[in-house]
Amino acid sequence: LCAVVHYLVSGQLGCFGLTVACVVPGYAAQLLSILWFRADGRPLGCWLLMLHLLQLGLWKRYWDVLRTAAKAGCSAGAGEVLAQHGDACVLRLLEALLQTLPHLLLQTYVVVAVDPAGFVPGVSAGLSLLSLAWALVSYSRFTCLLKPGHLCPPAAAILCLLLWRAGMLGTRVLALVLFARLYSCWVFAVAGVHWLLMSFWLVAQQTDIVAQPCRWRLFNCLVGAVYIFCYVNVRPGPSRHRAAVFYAVSSRDIQCAAWM
Repeated sequence: LCAVVHYLVSGQLGCFGLTVACVVPGYAAQLLSILWFRADGRPLGCWLLMLHLLQLGLWKRYWDVLRTAAKAGCSAGAGEVLAQHGDACVLRLLEALLQTLPHLLLQTYVVVAVDPAGFVPGVSAGLSLLSLAWALVSYSRFTCLLKPGHLCPPAAAILCLLLWRAGMLGTRVLALVLFARLYSCWVFAVAGVHWLLMSFWLVAQQTDIVAQPCRWRLFNCLVGAVYIFCYVNVRPGPSRHRAAVFYAVSSRDIQCAAWM
């Protein structure tokens, strides 16, 4: 909101329009949250719909998690708390990828190429980076809790994961923005090649999260687009070999982009 007001007051209508446009994809997560509330048998009152219209639906879900955890106590109702927490983490990750990531790219480009001394775009980009990194860490923490016998990661591990995600995302976003500043639309060719490689790689892995063929192809295409920026494990089991392949391909793409 501060970035929107900043661009409007300063007369940068192009950046203003693009920043507002970055908000629109976030409603996909809000719509999915409403559908999940309805699937769980929750009544969709005007108050709940208004919260989702204001993009506060995920805050409502986190509030429900805290309230259920407070009522459940130490052990009773732990499964319900984990299920609600999982829904919130998945929706938060979806919102971060659809809304926060485009906003991060835009504000980073403004800082690098348009207004290097801009305070508001710089702060907005930094907060967006932390928000996206935390969404990934929260999702990783939830997947760890799903594994039998795994305890909640300690605070030091969470901090290390947050720094790792922030550093990885920051370098990739900065590399793409610098490439876009020098070569303009050619950045879409580099990102497109990486997207195709990652999508075909996911198809070769035969991920069976989505059963229907059309939705399975769409899922692989969407995750392939996410893999332009970061690695998200979508299959059960050890992921060290898949992560090694991802980082090998990603580092090669960055080297090719730097050579160009």
